[in-house]
Amino acid sequence: MDDLRYGTRNKRGDWAPNQPVETAPLFAFPPRLMAILKWLPHYFFPWNVIFAASAVAYWAWAVPPIETMQTFAIGWIAWLYAVNAVCVFFFYGAFELHLYVLKRQENRFKYNGKFPAEQKSKAFWFESQNVDNILRTFLSGVTIWTAVEVAMLWAYANGYAPWLSFTENPRTLAVVALVVPIIHEFHFFCIHRLIHTPLLYKWVHSVHHNSVNPSPWSSLSMHPVEHLLYFGTAFYHLILPSNPILMLYQLHYAGFGAIPGHVGFDKVEIGEDKLVDSHAYAHYLHHKYFEVNYGDALIPLDKWFGTWHDGSPEGDARMQERYRKRKEKLAARKARVEIGRAAQ
Repeated sequence: MDDLRYGTRNKRGDWAPNQPVETAPLFAFPPRLMAILKWLPHYFFPWNVIFAASAVAYWAWAVPPIETMQTFAIGWIAWLYAVNAVCVFFFYGAFELHLYVLKRQENRFKYNGKFPAEQKSKAFWFESQNVDNILRTFLSGVTIWTAVEVAMLWAYANGYAPWLSFTENPRTLAVVALVVPIIHEFHFFCIHRLIHTPLLYKWVHSVHHNSVNPSPWSSLSMHPVEHLLYFGTAFYHLILPSNPILMLYQLHYAGFGAIPGHVGFDKVEIGEDKLVDSHAYAHYLHHKYFEVNYGDALIPLDKWFGTWHDGSPEGDARMQERYRKRKEKLAARKARVEIGRAAQ
């Protein structure tokens, strides 16, 4: 498939889409009804439906009986860790195998023309991005994911979280299901801005940003503190009128949903003529430039706070202008401090 029909490739081999990234029309004012209706299928398919279906499957086949979860016990906790680990291995591994090991679409639609395996770096354990990312995913990521999952299921089993049934409260739970991605986006933006503060970036978030050229295993390659903040999105269901299945959907939206943003390709080729959009470009630009696109464009928070980059030359100019103003502000502050010291 010719990826140059959809974008351009520079001399380094990096690919970029022709069209700038757009934020979802959901929060546009005045409301754009036709734009929302046209966008809605992309809201559900394919990713949100996959994560919702996985939550239902977990509840049906993986989650222990309520009576079992009323007491913490190593047996059912270890079982849930094993289920999570196996699912992550196969889900993440499928993208890694297809795109990075077998390279079935070579570098077509790949933002960064190079593959992580081609680049050794001392920033990673064993100087390997893949080894580092995989170890962090299973040692910390899946462990903290499971810990949050266990804590929330225990809370539901013991009546500490509001549990509504689908038969008695279908409308309320339908609304909660619809806003699960919005909850994730709001939570992700807030904690993302927090861990980009200098101290937390140095000691926590820099671990994730070592993967400048992200790949599937980069998705959950984080510091344990970031894992706890990230999966903390499930704790909203301690106060929301909700259901354990929707709490699992929230967790899966974070855990499995990290893949599309880090897959490194704009489109995944399925067969000879079908493409699946990853919608990853906005987050790829964050990995590339560090201080743009703290959210994922579902809510236009970056536009509201002036950190939006849509991948266009205009977006790049806005970013550079923001950097220039910040540099001038820091220089002025430094000059004032020096003048004050001289006056003393």
